[in-house]
Amino acid sequence: MVSRIDRKQVVDTALRLLNEVGLDGLTLRRIAKELNVQAPALYWHFKNKQELLDEMATEMFRRMVAPLLGEGAGARGLGETWQEALLTSCRALRRELLGYRDGGKVFSGTRMTDESYARPLDHLLRRFTAAGFSPGQGTRAWWTAYIYTMGVVIEEQSVYPEPGEPEARRPEDRDPAYDLESRAQKIGGSYPLAAEAGEEMFGDLERGFEEGLRIIVAGIEATAGR
Repeated sequence: MVSRIDRKQVVDTALRLLNEVGLDGLTLRRIAKELNVQAPALYWHFKNKQELLDEMATEMFRRMVAPLLGEGAGARGLGETWQEALLTSCRALRRELLGYRDGGKVFSGTRMTDESYARPLDHLLRRFTAAGFSPGQGTRAWWTAYIYTMGVVIEEQSVYPEPGEPEARRPEDRDPAYDLESRAQKIGGSYPLAAEAGEEMFGDLERGFEEGLRIIVAGIEATAGR
């Protein structure tokens, strides 16, 4: 019988359970059972599920930025230019969230529980200001790319609910509701362009994400960049 638990134990257990049961199945009672404690013990650390989700999202973020801003051989860095920093950040965000079932939904709309976001954001915005952007322009550019990435992840996890690396996906991992051949048969006769759009939106998700990022970068360069 576990007599004592700390905040980190609760969060680590919640993130592990998230991959098993998803966001809807993740409850404080379920987490308490996994930790072999009574549910009221968790309320010492989190008043409700939303507080727990906020801490889970913050831990996801810490894990994401550690290899980007850390020191040593494993540190990848953000890159020298604002374009490199933007692309690196969005790619890292997508990959981290795809590692958790419903990762996009958990992360979206939550509030950071500490200031761990400030250092990477400052590093990113410095790339923009060094290129001649105002802080406001740099912030808007990053926020646009961030919102795009979050939306892609949420949609992507509808197509492939199982967590994991995109390269490891198998055809049978795709949700049957996103069977493109069936969709084309239903609407292709009357709406051929809509049928073709389905392949573009839900076919090669990796290519689609990268092309969307390139559109955003090109738009930033055209409207505010130097």
